[in-house]
Amino acid sequence: MGLDKKRFMNARFEPRTAEVPVPALKEYFGEDEENPSWTVRGLEGRELGQAHEAAERNRQISAILEGLLSEDNREKVASIRKMLGLGDETPRDIAKRVEMLTLGSVEPECDLELALKLCRAFPIEFYELTNKIVELTGRGHIPGKAKPSGATPTSEPA
Repeated sequence: MGLDKKRFMNARFEPRTAEVPVPALKEYFGEDEENPSWTVRGLEGRELGQAHEAAERNRQISAILEGLLSEDNREKVASIRKMLGLGDETPRDIAKRVEMLTLGSVEPECDLELALKLCRAFPIEFYELTNKIVELTGRGHIPGKAKPSGATPTSEPA
């Protein structure tokens, strides 16, 4: 028996999520947080492609900056690169993982600045989080629960 296309097309999917323990970051969570964790989710296909293109995007931005600014403005180029988080030596894998973390973080939300700081200051946790995002992405989305048909509450048993 082949794929039931109609059933598949009508299914509602949700990304897989997971809580990743980050005990090394405990002092940056609330005082009442006993076991700090970072919630991440798997990426959609479009987001995965976006992450894979991050390194190329960084290279292109660097090339544009070089072209716009003359040889006399090397310090300006360096400061703009730093401001954008585009170091000359940024490995492609890091650029991809930074993008994955910004897209796949659920709680806390993660922007470029936070992802870069985490990568610099806590590289092991950075890799653990992004490895979990890769794992969840590879496992695919899960079928979502059907939503109730209306706002009418169910009646109580008699």
